[in-house]
Amino acid sequence: MAEDPFAPFSLEKAISLRWTLRDIQARRLKMSPVSDEDLRTLKDLGLLEARDEGLVLTQAGIAMLNGA
Repeated sequence: MAEDPFAPFSLEKAISLRWTLRDIQARRLKMSPVSDEDLRTLKDLGLLEARDEGLVLTQAGIAMLNGA
């Protein structure tokens, strides 16, 4: 099993970041805005990237949500 990229964070922060990934995947950012800090953290972890169509999860981000 791959190392949890959220391991260095507090439980509360890890849960928040995971929900942010879910919100991005479901395109709920207008209903659930996220902080710039969380977006920066997810980008730094390689779980998120900005594309022409907006924010999208990387393969690592998708795997994170799927429990792989």
